[in-house]
Amino acid sequence: MNMRSRVALAPLCLFLAATAFAQDNVVQPPLTRMLFVMDASNSMNAFWGDQPKINTARELLLNSLKELEGQPDLELALRLYGHQTPIQPGKQDCDDTKLEVPFSPNSIPGMKSTLQSVRCLGTTPIARSLERAAGDFPPITFNDTRKVRNVIILITDGIEACDEDPCAVSRALQAKGITLKPFVIGVGLDDTQKYALQCVGNYFDASTPELFEHVLKVVVTQALNSTTAQISLMTADGKPNETDVPVTLHDQRTGKIIDHIMHTMNDRGIPDTLRIDPIYTYRVVAHTVPPSVRNDVVVKPGVHTVIALDAGTGTLSIKAGSGPSDGIPVQAIVRRNSEGGTLIAQEVGTTQRLRTGTYDIEVLTLPRLMIPNVRIEQSKTTDIAVPRSGVLNVLPSTPGPGAIFSKKDGLLEWVADLDPNAIRAQFRLLPGTYEVIYRSRSARRTELTLKKDVTIESGRSVTINF
Repeated sequence: MNMRSRVALAPLCLFLAATAFAQDNVVQPPLTRMLFVMDASNSMNAFWGDQPKINTARELLLNSLKELEGQPDLELALRLYGHQTPIQPGKQDCDDTKLEVPFSPNSIPGMKSTLQSVRCLGTTPIARSLERAAGDFPPITFNDTRKVRNVIILITDGIEACDEDPCAVSRALQAKGITLKPFVIGVGLDDTQKYALQCVGNYFDASTPELFEHVLKVVVTQALNSTTAQISLMTADGKPNETDVPVTLHDQRTGKIIDHIMHTMNDRGIPDTLRIDPIYTYRVVAHTVPPSVRNDVVVKPGVHTVIALDAGTGTLSIKAGSGPSDGIPVQAIVRRNSEGGTLIAQEVGTTQRLRTGTYDIEVLTLPRLMIPNVRIEQSKTTDIAVPRSGVLNVLPSTPGPGAIFSKKDGLLEWVADLDPNAIRAQFRLLPGTYEVIYRSRSARRTELTLKKDVTIESGRSVTINF
């Protein structure tokens, strides 16, 4: 190949490489797998309005399936319970639950056929049906790069009949990441039964056939669609102007991380709009220092939700005083005013955004420098100056015990011990007046204790000999 051909091919190669890169980085929409777990127990034969419950539920579910035909990024499946073994006096089949139509892109014809032929015979094993449902969803493999949402829609006219705990099973499925929080549609239940099912998932009450139709549409819409929200980080004066803060969205129920983002203002200078899944109840954490947290955040499909958090911040700047530096970093502990726990350790010479409020600063110098009641105000910088240390060299003629004390207002305060086995010690001390006390290890009388005063200046070194 000559040089001209190579030059001509170069743009084409770059174009193909860019196209391949773009294709690799296209974000695919999530695949939703929706499992209908439907009550086909004997109680579904009871009349509800002008016909048996099963007839109404079947008709409305079949109508919903028509609307879902051809829906992209959706796979459906159907599990029935209470439809295989008739109830007999003193006996019930708690294993009467079966995946009748497994997941596939073309499962709707099979679901229609199964629903049209089902007979309602047996008991209500809700817990076991949910437990078995865990195996109905195809496993997610290591090679799967596409996000998958596993959704259960439970339709029931009764509560658990087999002395098991459907709420515990539901929590376990969510905690393991197998499914999202289930939707539960209660068909003509009384108040006690409703309460017993609310812990299973997002409960919707269908007390009449007309309401069942509406509820089913709402549930399917929520299961399929995301909605929009914006997270407003509010300043101390009530404006949504804070930004550039990491934010984590958790499933409030399980603690699972749903999303982790860097808060952003859009081109119009307002918090950017997010796509958010309405299935969850959220715990939102903005990672300010200390964190800003809001619990029990609920969003509705099709309704733009503003999630506001109190997150006003200012800046703490801890500066080193004048004088030469020895290059050794010094940390400062930052605590909430009157609280004991360490909030952060900030290096002297740096700045840190903090929530507005009052803080106590402990600089890890010798001696410790305590700076209480430091006020951080909205969008302002608070400067704290830390004097540069000086160096004290202690050179005893022989090893022995000793200590360094600061002298202030006629009082002595312990600062540090001398190493009793060393013949040289070096300390970085804040500027001030100190007393060094020492006794040779070989000296056996108290009056042989030696004391020397020394003044330490920033950036300067001083040596005392014993």
